[in-house]
Amino acid sequence: MCGIVGVTGVGDALPYLLQGLQKLEYRGYDSAGVFLTDASGKNELIKEKGRVSKLAEKAEAYGFNGTAGIAHTRWATHGNVTVENAHPQKSANNRFFLVHNGVIENYKELKDTYLSNVDFVSETDTEVAVQLVNHFAEEGMATVDAFRKMISMLEGNSAYGFLLVDENDPETLYVAKKKSPLLIGVSDHGYAVTSDAAAMIDLTKDFVELRDGDVAIVKPDSLTIFDENGDDIVREPFTLEIDPEDTDKGAYPYYMLKEVDEQAVVARNIAGHYYDEDGNLQGIGCAITDKMKEADRLYIVAAGTSYHAGLVGKRYFEQWAKIPTEVHISSEFAYDQPMLSEKPFFIFLSQSGETADSREVLDNVKKQGYPALTLANVMNSTLTREADFALPLLAGPEIAVASTKAYTAQVIVQAILASSLGNPGFDLKAELAKVAVEIQAITDDKEKFKAIAEDALADQHSAFYIGRGLDAAVALEAALKLKEISYIQTEGFAAGELKHGTISLIEDKTPVFALLTQKKTAGLLRGEVAQVAARGAKTIVFASKGVAKEGDAFVLPEVNELLMPLLAVIPTQLVAYYATLARGLDVDRPRNLAKSVTVQ
Repeated sequence: MCGIVGVTGVGDALPYLLQGLQKLEYRGYDSAGVFLTDASGKNELIKEKGRVSKLAEKAEAYGFNGTAGIAHTRWATHGNVTVENAHPQKSANNRFFLVHNGVIENYKELKDTYLSNVDFVSETDTEVAVQLVNHFAEEGMATVDAFRKMISMLEGNSAYGFLLVDENDPETLYVAKKKSPLLIGVSDHGYAVTSDAAAMIDLTKDFVELRDGDVAIVKPDSLTIFDENGDDIVREPFTLEIDPEDTDKGAYPYYMLKEVDEQAVVARNIAGHYYDEDGNLQGIGCAITDKMKEADRLYIVAAGTSYHAGLVGKRYFEQWAKIPTEVHISSEFAYDQPMLSEKPFFIFLSQSGETADSREVLDNVKKQGYPALTLANVMNSTLTREADFALPLLAGPEIAVASTKAYTAQVIVQAILASSLGNPGFDLKAELAKVAVEIQAITDDKEKFKAIAEDALADQHSAFYIGRGLDAAVALEAALKLKEISYIQTEGFAAGELKHGTISLIEDKTPVFALLTQKKTAGLLRGEVAQVAARGAKTIVFASKGVAKEGDAFVLPEVNELLMPLLAVIPTQLVAYYATLARGLDVDRPRNLAKSVTVQ
């Protein structure tokens, strides 16, 4: 959730740190801070509530760039949103400065046992960690040993990413991670530490991965990594194939709108990767398909938007591959594992590849010896490295908190994977080409959705999305998009459930969006739309061409019915976007949310 960056040996540190924080704001952004230092011992600690731009104004006024530094953008877990609770946190004697991602579950016990004589400034678990490092250093331990000692005392399930500076050796960075992403960027003129490679892409494209239990010492001209056993190891960097311009908004006012518009290109890119020019599947190895064909049941594990994509994917695996498939919320599965079949195969869906809940499930199923595949947008992420197999989503960087193109990519890649195991009964590659064209047509008509959103939602406090079959799965995703960025309380559910309780919530002018693309249930859904309209609801129907009627708000072009979720979701994304604008809110950075959920 929170974001970490650090640099040493790069010349002026502040510009890199601020630019890195701005690119990490999507991970969490209620406050931010930076610690700057140089070889002479001069330093500045600067923290601020709110956006990174406020921190930048404050930091640049100091006129000190430093030659090394650490920085952090916070999503609060312990303590309110205050300057005191922002990172970096420091030791009482101003020797150690620390930024931290994750949750220290036993921080209160450690504080009571070792630090009863320390006056704490913040309410954070992070300050306990930095005060502990200082405590052990004052007992005579070298910095790296004090750092390790602190880490060894964290409760077993504590996930962390730490970045520490010791003012007795100011240009050296001490790094450690467990279940929280951290990479080390390697360049010809220094090193960087970051939660996300995209934050440092202007400095380097070469990164060394850190694995759970690693501790690294990063100096201006050297990198030393120790594994969880304390052994000095050499790990070669990988090169991230990404264009820095891909992480910029360009002419768009918000990342979300840019990412909605990119979905047609994403569909084409995925098809180009997984099919050759003759339409033959490629990029999905026999090792994956053979192992999946051995399974008697597939278990899709995901969270949030990825879970909704999994509900669509379930239909493909069952209908085309003829393999029974279950879809589970990762945070529930992790601690309440259901009875499994004899030969299960697990599929993990994640945009970031760092989702903590899904990582917990993957750890558990690996211990039980079950095979697992990750579909993620970020290769070289934890979930892709630790699963037996991994396939890329190829959506490109997704910055807005509200996922759009990653959802589309997850649905498409699941469809392609399912087709590699069975027979869709139609030319999937050709149909995906049509999907890309029709997505483009819908996004080109976005002014219609602006009018719909402003008319239906500008002054509403609640709304509903309904559908049947695959449309019910899309309704869940549509409701999530609207509620997470506009703060309109929105429910999405199977339309047949209306009469089993929810219809009691319908009031005069309550917006009810109906998704109608499945011919078999079109008549039933029309009846449910009539039921809510009779009780005063304002009904907005998005219907596919074959089942559309006069008065529908928008008529979707038709593709194969099983692929209609790829089109039906686009209007709901644009409605959410324009409803949020109409309410004067920040589309890309909704309150209380973070892009990558790296704590449980």
